[in-house]
Amino acid sequence: MIETILKDLRYAIISGIVLAIVLMFFIGNLGEYQGFSALWSWLLRWCHVISGIMWIGLLYYFNFVQIPNMGNIPDEQKPAIGKVIAPAALWWFRWAALATILFGLLLAHDQGYLIEAIILSESHWAIGVGMYLGTIMFLNVWLVIWPNQQKALGLVEADADTKAASAKTAMLFSRTNTVLSIPMLVSMTVHQNLFA
Repeated sequence: MIETILKDLRYAIISGIVLAIVLMFFIGNLGEYQGFSALWSWLLRWCHVISGIMWIGLLYYFNFVQIPNMGNIPDEQKPAIGKVIAPAALWWFRWAALATILFGLLLAHDQGYLIEAIILSESHWAIGVGMYLGTIMFLNVWLVIWPNQQKALGLVEADADTKAASAKTAMLFSRTNTVLSIPMLVSMTVHQNLFA
């Protein structure tokens, strides 16, 4: 039974959701229920965090695993990466980036600090910096990395020189996002400690 669940990703995800619901039931019954608005805020935060994990996790996969090891893969095996693995990973990567941004903006609005973060007010400058860094990273994904990866992977027509140049551009902007992700995560996580 457990092996059947774990062999199928859908069943594994459903199992995780069921376990989370059971945990929520216990938390709700053992703690003090604070109403729908608290539940809504938690759900927005959870969606923001889970999509962010997917986004940054794939960013780190590309930069720490795939890119450094492509030179070690025999040429006859590289099409499996370029035609199967990379397009699937890039699909999740770009949509997770969008979900992270949208849930983050909804959460900031729900918590009442969206404008303060945007204008980098004294009490919300740290999370505001994180929001700006995340926005730059999001724009890099959708406006630079994805269009160039489409050419590099042959998902859109491009000659060999364009493919090579596009692969280099996508890699450089992916590395830029890796660099920006470190201070972005500091900004996002330090806010609660600075202004609690």
